Amino acid sequence: MKILLCNDDGVHAPGIDALYKELKKLGSVKVVAPMEEKSTTGHSLTISKPLRLFSIKKDFYGVDGSPADCVYVGMKELFKSPPDLVVSGINRGANLGQDVYYSGTVSAAREGCMMGIRSYAVSLDVDFKNRKPENRLHYPSAAKFAIKVIKQTLGIDIPKFTLLNINVPDLPVSKIKGIDLGRQGFRFYGSDVVKRVDHRGRDYYWVGGQYTGYVKDPETDCRKVDLGYVCVTPLKLDTTDYSCLDSLKQVFGE
Repeated sequence: MKILLCNDDGVHAPGIDALYKELKKLGSVKVVAPMEEKSTTGHSLTISKPLRLFSIKKDFYGVDGSPADCVYVGMKELFKSPPDLVVSGINRGANLGQDVYYSGTVSAAREGCMMGIRSYAVSLDVDFKNRKPENRLHYPSAAKFAIKVIKQTLGIDIPKFTLLNINVPDLPVSKIKGIDLGRQGFRFYGSDVVKRVDHRGRDYYWVGGQYTGYVKDPETDCRKVDLGYVCVTPLKLDTTDYSCLDSLKQVFGE
């Protein structure tokens, strides 16, 4: 089995290293990840400048672009034939609810999905309010459960343009309650924009509010992870609201 592994935290991030070690048990793995952290970059491709591919060490390559760039370049340059899997992660922080639209981790899996490859995104639900050193985050737990999900779903017919989004609590394996399914929930963030002045007297801004909670629906990814479960959510490329489309047909006709 051939696997392309990516992330958005960068090629040197501990999460990708932990996942690489587990994925090696399934087959041949090539890591293609951004040279620098590209969190919350969403699904972007770089078309305004050339991209460069760097060999970091055996099986590890860096690209000076976005996570989606990494999948695109890696697929075209490092594989003679398409890989069997595209796996993205382990992200430092959950990708729950509407996070999936901002996430570089999910975008890498989505890029693989768009190319017709079975794709998975893997994230660790880190508590950013009570920060811990990187070596105390439970990346090994996320890696072990990611492999379990992948193994259990390899024989399942997943629609061509659907990816699996996996979120894992930041807990030891022994304290995780199991694997559950959940639909996409909704998270709340503050809308603060911090305005400051640089040393030349010019205004600049920091955007991105703090996470404040989620809609308490028991069937969502947010709730499942909060309860201590690994949550698997299938995400499809088609985001059409079909019920709204039917309503619009009544207005505009068909």
